Amino acid sequence: MPDFPFRPLGPGTAPVPPLALGSWNTWDRMSESDAVAMIRRASSAGAGFFDVAYYNMGPHAENSKTDILFGRALRASGVARDEVFLCGKLWLWDWPNQSFRSQLEESLDRAGLDRFDAVVVGDYAAPPDLPRLIADVDELVAEGLIGSWGINNWVIDDTREALRVAASASAAPPTFAQLKYSIARRSMAEGEPYGELFRDGVLALQASDVFEGGVLLGRVPQRKIGADVGGIRERIAQAAPAVARVADRFGVSPAQLAIAFCLALPATANVLFGASRLEQLEANLAAVELAATRGADIREALSDLQQDADVSPDGRWIP
Repeated sequence: MPDFPFRPLGPGTAPVPPLALGSWNTWDRMSESDAVAMIRRASSAGAGFFDVAYYNMGPHAENSKTDILFGRALRASGVARDEVFLCGKLWLWDWPNQSFRSQLEESLDRAGLDRFDAVVVGDYAAPPDLPRLIADVDELVAEGLIGSWGINNWVIDDTREALRVAASASAAPPTFAQLKYSIARRSMAEGEPYGELFRDGVLALQASDVFEGGVLLGRVPQRKIGADVGGIRERIAQAAPAVARVADRFGVSPAQLAIAFCLALPATANVLFGASRLEQLEANLAAVELAATRGADIREALSDLQQDADVSPDGRWIP
């Protein structure tokens, strides 16, 4: 891994690699031998952070086997469990009917794992019962089944309340926020509501959907991609040629530029991306050095390409 500071995934946690590999259907878009090679290369390069989720409910009810395939590939790779950082997910779509414990046990069993180093608690259609949620997660932390936890695109009021409830109960608080963040989507990650928590060191940022499912790179997605918060995806598509021009100026690819842009934000602990080929991983590894050496220049060159300035920064997904 190039000379780039490893940042903690929030207060009280150990530093993590700046890149995290994983997204919907990552591991079922390649052969097992390619998956093994990907895991070995990422781990040897100091980028052994893997996002592993069972997509089985709500808008993610796909019965994907990507988590099972990852577990097989990890075992076949010979990479020791302690040499990687694994982040799982807990879903709120049918919680508490389907408890966090049952979700976690099923997810670990499917992937052949004994614990997750962190989990992300997903987004929701209606605000959850936060005292119960905090108690349920804290129980899993206390038992060593998960190391820490974060939130995924929560409304800021609920995030603040979760922090308050955890503090009053002396329970494990969320330590990071997995937010949509990219050259085009900045409102939530850079806006004041979450920005204050990042500046104060209360939370770290994990940037997700940094390529907008490929749209930011000038591609037309051929698979399911993330939600279009604020209905701005057409604007993002129209901005793709400008992103490509800036990338050309720096002599890099649009994907490398997009990752470097996110990493150069001080709040960012980690950038989540998907890759299905080893050459994509190699290119993204090079983006870490780009962020370390040209990060400020890149952010300046892209300063006028934000497309969601009129979308609420508080996570309510409305203009």
